[in-house]
Amino acid sequence: MDYGIVLPAMGEGSSRDGLEAAAELAELHGFTDVWGTDHVLVPHAAEDDYGRIYEILTTLAWLAGRFRRVRLGTSVIVIPMRSAVVVAKQLATLDELSGGRLTVGLGAGWNAAEFENVGAGDRFRVRGAYLEESIRLFRHLWSGSGAPFHGRFHAFEDFTFAPLPPQGAGLPIWLGGRDRRALERAGRLADGYHSSGAGPEQLAERVPVLRAAADAAGRPMPVLSARIRVELEDRSAGGTERRPDAGAGAAPSPATLRGRPDAVAARIRRFEEVGVSHLAIAFPEQAPDGLRRSVERFVEEVRPLV
Repeated sequence: MDYGIVLPAMGEGSSRDGLEAAAELAELHGFTDVWGTDHVLVPHAAEDDYGRIYEILTTLAWLAGRFRRVRLGTSVIVIPMRSAVVVAKQLATLDELSGGRLTVGLGAGWNAAEFENVGAGDRFRVRGAYLEESIRLFRHLWSGSGAPFHGRFHAFEDFTFAPLPPQGAGLPIWLGGRDRRALERAGRLADGYHSSGAGPEQLAERVPVLRAAADAAGRPMPVLSARIRVELEDRSAGGTERRPDAGAGAAPSPATLRGRPDAVAARIRRFEEVGVSHLAIAFPEQAPDGLRRSVERFVEEVRPLV
């Protein structure tokens, strides 16, 4: 199992120091990658989760210049809210400046109000088609091809694109989403499927859809990745630490691994059993000292049991 750390890049406690600590801890303890989250201008209804959030590509570029080993991932860029050509250039630049350390997670998005806020409201109803064309456009430009590109949303004939990403057209693209159309899209087009909010039981139901779509497209089965949250039992209190944002009686998400180290390790093994080979882990603490304690406990008490 490969492990990544979800950057503490959103919420009232998010800070530059926390971002730096997360990347430092990832390199120190052998995590494969760090992951940012993408929202731009959410409505007040989503303020608690995404009202304060660091812009994903700027944040990863800053970390790429400070840390030279850990890979960088986007979890996930809502590409229909953005210009696909501009993002293709940003991602190629980030891959080149980081020495080929980028994994691109993409999604179609879900928040219609945010699409309206960024001036892309008319794209919300065709966001799946825009995402698929964006993937084709990215791989066309990243390959170094000079051939014209003609799609539903983009068309260009006289162009030049450089620098190319070191990973070329093979720069890994992972797709999120949970409905059947999203799963089939990931199987047909993606190098990986990156779930969020799903436990191993939900993923077990999705794997056949992913595999069937990949087989029909003549592509290998995508790598399976899951974004999870780990909340280890508080040893001093003898109970489970509560999520800072959880109200009384709040039920954990299927992707929240909460409890003693052996119980958390057992859940990770369940993810492995359904084919997951990568976990992007969010820890509840955002400040450097708390985050360090949580990461070190995971490394010392959970990872050896998996």
